[in-house]
Amino acid sequence: MMVSFFDQFASPSYLGIPLIAVAIALPWVLYPTPPARWINNRLITIQGWFINRFTNQLMLPLNVGGHKWALLLASLMIFLITINMLGLLPYTFTPTTQLSLNMGFAVPLWLATVIIGMRNQPTVALGHLLPEGTPIPLIPVLIIIETISLFIRPLALGVRLTANLTAGHLLIQLIATAVFVLLPMMPTVAILTAAVLFLLTLLEVAVAMIQAYVFVLLLSLYL
Repeated sequence: MMVSFFDQFASPSYLGIPLIAVAIALPWVLYPTPPARWINNRLITIQGWFINRFTNQLMLPLNVGGHKWALLLASLMIFLITINMLGLLPYTFTPTTQLSLNMGFAVPLWLATVIIGMRNQPTVALGHLLPEGTPIPLIPVLIIIETISLFIRPLALGVRLTANLTAGHLLIQLIATAVFVLLPMMPTVAILTAAVLFLLTLLEVAVAMIQAYVFVLLLSLYL
């Protein structure tokens, strides 16, 4: 029996070994690899079509130099979608509800975009810290504000993903608990609450997909 609703977000362990590594490694096993034959089956065809469509959409606002990130961003998108969706199954654990994991993704990738910008186009990268036509008295203040906003970006990436998934899981558990409590006392209200729970689950599936897309999209915009 859980002591707190937040116990569901604690990393499970078996024989003292955290199972978060298994949860992170599992998604890659679920995807089939294309065979050496010329004609693929339907599953691999749909998988390839989805990846190509997403990659084209993601690379659309970037120039040719940014297309080198296509493999990394597409892999990150598929990884986040998979672990977010698997976390909605019963008796599972969602690694992306851990802020440490999300920050582990956000900080290195954000830092890579900053370093690449400073190396390839230092003038343009530094120019983002000061908008054109700024009055002279406001220049120090705006530079400080833009610098703070630059360093807040990885925190915003990690916290956004963590908060949305955590809030959705908590709401699902609260409503599910209400259904079990109301079922012997008020069956009609319990059935209506269960219908709301079903709709909320569908919404959480959409949130799991959208948050993964937003995470990767913001990284590409930072790039």
